[in-house]
Amino acid sequence: MSDPVGRNRLDDEQSPYLRQHADNPVNWQPWDETALDAAREADKPIFLSVGYSACHWCHVMADESFSDPDIAEVLNEHFVPVKVDREERPDLDRIYQTICQQVTGGGGWPLSVWLTPEGKPFFVGTYFPPEPRRGAPGFRDIVESFAESWRTDREEIENRAEQWTSAITDRLEETPDVPGEAPGSEVLDTTVQAALRGADRDHGGFGGDGPKFPQPGRIDALLRGYAVSGRREALDVARQSLDAMANGGLRDHLGGGFHRYCVDREWTVPHFEKMLYDQAGLASRYLDAARLTGNDSYATVAAETFEFVRRELSHDDGGFFATLDAQSGGEEGTFYVWTPDDVRDLLPELDADLFCDRYGVTPGGNFERKTTVLNVSATTAELADEYDLDESEVEDRLEKARKALFAAREGRERPARDEKVLAGWNGLMISGFAQGSVVLEDDSLADDARRALDFVRERLWDDETETLSRRVMNGEVKGDGYLEDYAFLARGAFDLYQATGDLAPLSFALDLARATRREFYDADAGTLYFTPESGESLVTRPQEPTDQSTPSSLGVATSLFLDLEQFAPNADFGEVADAVLGSFANRVRGSPLEHVSLALAAEKAASGVPELTVAADEVPDEWRATLASRYFPGLVVSRRPGTDEELDAWLDELGLDEAPPIWAGREAADGEPTVYACENFTCSAPTHDLDEALAWFTAGEGA
Repeated sequence: MSDPVGRNRLDDEQSPYLRQHADNPVNWQPWDETALDAAREADKPIFLSVGYSACHWCHVMADESFSDPDIAEVLNEHFVPVKVDREERPDLDRIYQTICQQVTGGGGWPLSVWLTPEGKPFFVGTYFPPEPRRGAPGFRDIVESFAESWRTDREEIENRAEQWTSAITDRLEETPDVPGEAPGSEVLDTTVQAALRGADRDHGGFGGDGPKFPQPGRIDALLRGYAVSGRREALDVARQSLDAMANGGLRDHLGGGFHRYCVDREWTVPHFEKMLYDQAGLASRYLDAARLTGNDSYATVAAETFEFVRRELSHDDGGFFATLDAQSGGEEGTFYVWTPDDVRDLLPELDADLFCDRYGVTPGGNFERKTTVLNVSATTAELADEYDLDESEVEDRLEKARKALFAAREGRERPARDEKVLAGWNGLMISGFAQGSVVLEDDSLADDARRALDFVRERLWDDETETLSRRVMNGEVKGDGYLEDYAFLARGAFDLYQATGDLAPLSFALDLARATRREFYDADAGTLYFTPESGESLVTRPQEPTDQSTPSSLGVATSLFLDLEQFAPNADFGEVADAVLGSFANRVRGSPLEHVSLALAAEKAASGVPELTVAADEVPDEWRATLASRYFPGLVVSRRPGTDEELDAWLDELGLDEAPPIWAGREAADGEPTVYACENFTCSAPTHDLDEALAWFTAGEGA
C-alpha cells in the first residue's frame, strides 16, 4: 500500500514559498486533507512550518535544518511535516502565531509549531538553529525529544495541547456575553494621545529601539486628530515619521517604493523585501499628508511608489503581485547597495561627489562588506552652499545621477518576485491607486485600479455562489477568501467608485459587503470572524480585531459598513457595525493603538459619516482640483447622474426599487453640477459652489 505522505509533495504547489522547499529531503506536505488524514490515521504529530517567500530567516532555517538529511529522517519517520505559506493561509498563521505570542512573548517567521494529529499545538517557536546556540535550543534536539515524548509522555503532551487550544479560543474566538457601550468620538483623541506617548521624538516612528516598522494606521490617526482638533503636536509627530521613512533606508531612493522595515532605530538599514501592502498603506498616508500640508514632496513620494508598483509588481493583464524578495544572488540587499567606486564608475566627478554626499555613500558604508544603503544625508540647499552651485543645478545633477544609477542597477541580478495575486492585498492597492488618481489628478492611476479590480473579479469572484477566492497564480485559483479579502477588496472597489463615479465598482463593493455579512457575521457573538462560515473547520475560528502589518480586517469591514449604510439601507450594515463596536468596546478603549482601525471606525460611528453627494454627468475641473487639495478624513464622495431619469438606470443595475437615501431627492439643480453636504441626517442646501459645501462641514452645521 502506498504512503500518501511518503514523499515531498510541494512540487505540486504554485506558491513560490512552498516550491522553495520542494527539493528538501523533508517529506513536506501542503496543509490539505491528505496530510491531515494521514496524521490521524498514523497517529503521528504534525510539525507545522509557516513562512513566506521573502522571509530571510525562513531561507536560513531551510538551509541549516530542512536540507539536513539526518534531521529530515527524524521528521519523516516520527511526524507529518507540513509547510504553509502564510500569505495563502493567514487563518492558520493567526491561530498559531497567537499561541506563540502568548507562550514565548514574541512571534514571527518562520513559525515552528508541533501539533497533535487533530491540529492542537503543544510546542511552538520561530527560528531554531540546527544545534544549540546562544541559549537557543537546537532544532535537531527538539525534534528528537518530541519524537520520544510522543511515545512516552503522550498524556502530558495532550493535556498541554488542550490547555493551549483553550487559550487560543479564549483569545481569538470568544466575545463578551454582554457587549459594552461603543466608544464615542473621544476615542480619536485617546488614540492620538497613545500614539504621541509611543512616538520616537528623536528619530521618528514609534518605539525607542529597532527594529522600526511603518505604522500607517497610527499616522492616519495622528493626521485625523490634527484635522479635527488642530493639535499641532499630532501633525508634527506624523510628519516626523513620514519624513524619516521617506529620507531613510526604508525607502528605495532610486526605484521608489518601501522595504518591509528597518533593523535599527535610525531608519538606516532595511530588511529589503518589498511587500504590496506596505506600498498601499504608505502611499495613502503620503497622499493624506500632501493634502493636509500642501507639501509637494509627500505627493512625489506617493507618485514614485505607484510607479514602482506599476513597474515591478504589476501583472500584464491587471492585478498586483505580492512581494519582492530581500535576496538576490543568495545575498540580502545586494540589488540595492552601493560603494563610492560603484558611483564613480558611472558618473562624472562632480556628480559623483554630489550623489555620495546626498545619500551618505562612504568608503566605510553602513551595511555589510562596506556597502551603503542610500539615506538622505544632506539637503540640496546644503550641497549648493558646499559646492557653490545654484540649488536648481544641484537638483538637476542629482536627478540625472539617480537615473544613471537606476539604469545601471537594472543590470544586476534581480530579487525574486512572488507572483501570487491576493484578493485582499490587491484591494488595498486598488484603494491606494484610486486615492492617488484624485490627489495627483492622474486619471491613469484610476485606469490601473480598474484593470486590477477587473482582473481580480474575473478570476476570483464567483457570480453564481457570490463567494471570493483567496489567490490566483499562473492561472490556478486556490483557497477560500477570508474577511480581509472581502473587506479590503470591497474598500478598494468603493474608493474607485468615489474617485471615478463609475457604477460597476460600487455595485461590486455592495455585492462583496453583502457576502461579507452572510459569510462572516455571527449575530449571537456580535462579530465578524476571519474565516467564512462555509470554510474549513479549524481548532478555533479566529477574529482579527488588531492591526498587524495590514489593517485589522474587522476594523476595515466595520468602517466600510458605516460608509455603505446609506447606499443599501435594508442590508443591515449599520446594525452589524454597531454590534462589532459594542463587542470590542472595552478592548478598543483599553488599547486603542492595537486596535487603530476599529478605533477610527468607532469615531466615525460616533461622529457620523460626512457625505458629499455630487449630482453631475461630469465633475467640473475646478471641483476636481479642490477635492485633490482638501483633506477631509472619512469623507464619502457619492457620485450620481444629474437627473432622476438617468439615475433609474443605475437603480436597475443595482437591483434597487428606489433611490437610496444618499441619492434620493438630490438632483442637479438648474441643469448644473450640484453638490449636497450631509452629516448625521442633516444636509446643506444644494449649491453649485463646492467650497461652500465643504465649508458647511467645517462650520459645524451638520453637528
